[in-house]
Amino acid sequence: MKNIWLSSLKALLLLTIITGVIYPLFITVIAKTMFYEKADGSIVYKDGKAVGSALIGQKFTSDKYFWSRPSAIDYNPLPSGGSNLGPTSKALLDTVNTRRKIFINRNNMNANAIVPNDALFASGSGVDPDITPASAYLEVTRIAKARNFNDNQKAALADLIKNQTECPQFGFLGEEKINVLSLNIELDKIK
Repeated sequence: MKNIWLSSLKALLLLTIITGVIYPLFITVIAKTMFYEKADGSIVYKDGKAVGSALIGQKFTSDKYFWSRPSAIDYNPLPSGGSNLGPTSKALLDTVNTRRKIFINRNNMNANAIVPNDALFASGSGVDPDITPASAYLEVTRIAKARNFNDNQKAALADLIKNQTECPQFGFLGEEKINVLSLNIELDKIK
């Protein structure tokens, strides 16, 4: 009986060391050497100071910046998730209509204008860091007005959107997208 307990204890200790110490250290070393930026959370720096992550959306509401995709959790990554409202939900319809009115009014658009879905619907995670180029282009006039941009600066803003647009993964998975945090950091550089 003593041998069984001793053997079990040795196996437990060995497996604890392998799976609890050696394996995590091995994976950490691989991640830090091969994927350094991603291993540290894809932190974005501005002037040497961490301002966010390229993987987690942030709340931008100022007219001087591009807006993030709406969030059902107010951009808090801890309870990450959507609203769980279905397509027949009156609450979802009311929320989307409110977001549509705000987007149209603040961007000085025609009341019948088509607003891209990513400007109206929250993502499943609630912290999606990207918007579509279509959403970004609709915000150009508002941002240019808020920043008192001249025509050349407004054209630079449109070029910025084009340059920041990422193609679908492998050329066919997903859709074109723009990281809002990166876009807003570059926006501040337009003089």
